[in-house]
Amino acid sequence: MSTDNDNIKDDVQNQEGTDKSVEEKDRKTDKKSKKSKKSKAKKETKEEKIKRELEELQEKYAKLNDDYLRLFSEFDNFRKRKNKEISDLYITAGEKLMMDIIPTIDDFERALQHIGDSEEAQAHREGLELIYNKFLNILKKHHVAEIDAKGKDFDTDYHEAITRFPAPSEDMKGKVVDVTEKGYTMGDKVIRYAKVVVGE
Repeated sequence: MSTDNDNIKDDVQNQEGTDKSVEEKDRKTDKKSKKSKKSKAKKETKEEKIKRELEELQEKYAKLNDDYLRLFSEFDNFRKRKNKEISDLYITAGEKLMMDIIPTIDDFERALQHIGDSEEAQAHREGLELIYNKFLNILKKHHVAEIDAKGKDFDTDYHEAITRFPAPSEDMKGKVVDVTEKGYTMGDKVIRYAKVVVGE
């Protein structure tokens, strides 16, 4: 009897041992599956982190690229504006100089018109013409040209009417009959309007 009991006890213990080993195996399997789930979760979070960092870097790159393009554009505009200002400064400085020379040319023209025909006057005329031509060459060198006005249609872009006068003929109506003061252009810009008499 006691041996039967012992055998039963042994069987129960063996069964319990087997159950325990099965439970331990199940626990180990659960732990492994939990670990693999955790590692998957970690992998997913790593992937998400990398993805997020990549998106952040792309945003930073886009912002830096945009800032660079804006700065480049601003600098290019600044450079163009400065070049234009320098060019305008040269033109303006040249224009002022030409405006100072033009009245002197007017004086030479008046002097040449009123000089006499004697031999002594002829020598003076030659000297005046020499200086006058030098002044005209300076004007040409700086792209200053006289406005051709007499006999042309009156144009407010180039002419300033100081008076109206009865036209000597029908075809001279609305045209420049006389020029009292010559006008000049410097390149495409009018630096002095021609003062004219318009026929009516």
